[in-house]
Order: sequence, then structure tokens, then C-alpha cells
Amino acid sequence: MCSPWVVVAFCCLGQLYADKSLKPQIAAPQLATNNPTLTTVALEKPFCMFDSSLHPNKSYAVYLYVMKESASAISSLVSNNNGKPLNSTFQQTSGGQIGPYKAALFNVPNCASPPKLADVGDVNKASDVLKQYLFRVGDDGTCLYDPNFLAVCNPPLSPDTTYRFKYVLVDNTEGIMKEQTLWSDPIKTRRVKLPLKIDTWPGPRSGGMIVITSILSVLVFLLLAGFLASVSSVVMRPEDSSAETKHTSQTIQQSELRPQLSSE
Repeated sequence: MCSPWVVVAFCCLGQLYADKSLKPQIAAPQLATNNPTLTTVALEKPFCMFDSSLHPNKSYAVYLYVMKESASAISSLVSNNNGKPLNSTFQQTSGGQIGPYKAALFNVPNCASPPKLADVGDVNKASDVLKQYLFRVGDDGTCLYDPNFLAVCNPPLSPDTTYRFKYVLVDNTEGIMKEQTLWSDPIKTRRVKLPLKIDTWPGPRSGGMIVITSILSVLVFLLLAGFLASVSSVVMRPEDSSAETKHTSQTIQQSELRPQLSSE
């Protein structure tokens, strides 16, 4: 039996996308926890979104474009005048600052037989199922610095930055764009917490508390030193008295021997 969150996710991801005004959606929290992160955003793949534009005997792919919200609306186009999709890269657009860049391309998700969300509860199948349903933007930390990398680069996003995303259906046979979604709603990556703002148990300390803590630490050290000194004196005292007793007994023995020697 499916758990409630699996049913909710199925309703969100398994619905038919007949409306052309649809746009990429952030993944349901039941399927992608901690989303967005500092440098990534997990999106739902476009299941059933482009089915009406698919024709037999043709090859298609889905392109994912990324753009910072601060980029101008004029530069948000993802195709040229001939209808060919742009191949703009992360570097060419300054990470989406001056226009959209192609972050990924993948096969059109199979709407007729999607993966079973019930398998998410199976540890051995969960990873594969989530990969088929979701795409994580910003998940490749090495492509920008690998000179031998030839695929589409999906580098980390910037923290505390708002992005928009768009899916585009491309006819590989003709090399032209067949359909596209609207740009997504703004999605903002998480902000880096400054060390001074990190909440630590039992709580953040002020400068006065730090001074008081330092003074108390010194006093505790002095008390401990005094205690150790008193203990050491007590331990050493029996040894001194035994030595004194031993010395006295030797003197008494010598004084007792002298009369005997004189009488002889």
C-alpha cells in the first residue's frame, strides 16, 4: 500500500499537461528534501507536457534553460530567428546574468508508462525512480574546469540568487524548437549563513558573557591549583614526620649505648 506522500507526489507528477501555459515546477518536498540548496534546485521533469507535439518516426529531446531573474526580459529568448534552439553556455551568459544558458538536455519523459512512485519506498529502486522524475540543476561541480568535457555543462548555481527555468521541446530531425513552456516562477537558492549568525547551543554569546566566562575559567584554574597544592602537602607530610621519627630513634639508641660502653 502506498504511503500518503507517494499518493500526493503521484497526483503532482502524474497529471496530464494539456495546458500550454504550464511551466517548470520545483520538486515536491516529499521527493526532494532540502530543496533548493545553496547551489542546486531540483525540478520536476516535463511528464506529459509535450505529448501533443510528438510525431512518430521522429527524434525529440528536452532542453532545459536557466536564467537569473535579474536578466532582462529582452534577452530571455531561447531560439534564433530560424527557430533553432540556442546553445549558449554558462560562461557565455555569465552564469545566466545576461541571458539564458542551456543547462541540460534529456529524452522526453515517457508519459505512457512512467516509473512507479510506489517504488520510491524500495531502497534499491528509489534512486532510479527519482532520477526519472526529477532533474537537479547545478549538480555538476567539475564540468567548468574539465578541458575534456564536451557535454552540456550543468554547473553549480550561485547562493542567495533567484533563477527562472524553461523547458523546450526540440525536434532532433529538423534541429528546430517545436514547443516551449513559460519561464518558471522565481526560485531562490539558499543563503550562506555567516559564522556570527549561526545559532549554537545553548545560544549565541555576547561580549560580556565571553568576558565573564574567561574570568570564571581563571578562577576555577586558581582554585584547582590551590587544591592540588594542598593535596600534595598532605601527601608529603607523613614522609617528613617518619624521617624525623627515624632520626630521633637513632639518637636515642646512641645515647643508650654510651653508658654501656663507659661501664665496660
